[in-house]
Amino acid sequence: MSPVPSSPEASASGVLRRKPRTLALLATATLLAMALWFSGSAVVPQLTAEWTLTGGEQSWMTMSVQIGFVAGAVLSASLTVADRISGSVLFAASALAGAVVNAAVVVAPGPAFAIACRFLTGMALAGVYPPGMKLVATWCKEDRGEGIGLLVGALTVGSALPHLLNAVPVVGGTGGLPPWRSVILIASGLAVGAAGIAFFFVGEGPYLRSASGFHWRHAGEGLRNEPPRLANIGYLGHMWELYAMWTWVPIVLLTSYEAAGWSEQWARVAGFSVIAVGGISCYLAGTLADRVGRTCITAWSLGVSGGCALVAGLFFQMPGVLTVVCLVWGFAVVADSAQFSAAVSELTDPRYVGTALTVQTSLGYLLTLVTLRAVPPLVDAWGWAGTFPLLAVGPAVGLWSMLRLRGLPEATQMASGNR
Repeated sequence: MSPVPSSPEASASGVLRRKPRTLALLATATLLAMALWFSGSAVVPQLTAEWTLTGGEQSWMTMSVQIGFVAGAVLSASLTVADRISGSVLFAASALAGAVVNAAVVVAPGPAFAIACRFLTGMALAGVYPPGMKLVATWCKEDRGEGIGLLVGALTVGSALPHLLNAVPVVGGTGGLPPWRSVILIASGLAVGAAGIAFFFVGEGPYLRSASGFHWRHAGEGLRNEPPRLANIGYLGHMWELYAMWTWVPIVLLTSYEAAGWSEQWARVAGFSVIAVGGISCYLAGTLADRVGRTCITAWSLGVSGGCALVAGLFFQMPGVLTVVCLVWGFAVVADSAQFSAAVSELTDPRYVGTALTVQTSLGYLLTLVTLRAVPPLVDAWGWAGTFPLLAVGPAVGLWSMLRLRGLPEATQMASGNR
């Protein structure tokens, strides 16, 4: 007697048994690969001492990654690379490429070459984060918000890792700041590990569907229609604040601790913690948003993070209080991140979701350049107490847009009807 062929449902059920293990490995790979993002920013104090960086050059150590990411995302989407190459293979190849160009920073004779390497690192990371999101979507359906929240949480902790590497003596040196080349090389080594995990152990799930790809003629679709436009405005308000906070708060903490005579090593641990704590909030927000609504979670997050931006600089002379405020800020500032993308995907014509998300991401990362570059001269003129409130403008605008979106009938298209 020939065996009875299994049904598609039974086959999918069998594959889904691997879901927890696969998502855990994907999150681990994302965490390790994203250590590349801030590996240059974390060692800005050492680079400033060695190369006498100006405030603008300090900003460019992060801004170059942002621009590279946008360039890589648009190029990848326009060539539909994610549809032509397996997600795990693309993730692995991009993480490996990022590790190589990031490691090249250690032989840089000066800031110009290092900034060019950081740009290429950003381009490579465009093949890590978006394909990672797509891989999550192939494994998650009703719990997609939770799955994406897990991935963004891993991204957040990974982005914080260079600050931890800059704080622990394992990278060399027992006093003061550690050798910056060690921090860079370890971050690249972690990305190589991420490539291995993705290539050998991460596969696509049963919900694999072809993405819509990128179409220039539809690029403005998410901006012309009010519901996705409001979700995009919320995202832009979030991005106005996020990367400036992640870049400059660890440096503020280090300066504050030094001025008070506190341990520099603990200042670097605090810098790691204020970013890494967002990993917890991303996962929590992802699970809650599917139940209580995306506008509810994003509005809460924007309100709290904007409030922290208003007051954080007032506590520069009190490093203990400053640390607590920044931990709350770090928890709130990224909690809403994944929900803006989820909202746009739910409010946009399914045929053009790929284009809509590419436009959203590109505009958001380009906007980060404004605040990243504006902070150093404003600090010189106004100090941190006068500069940080500028970052609250973004959350204020984003909060307005999400509350406006909440009142529209189209808001029931999100999170299974939960506004």
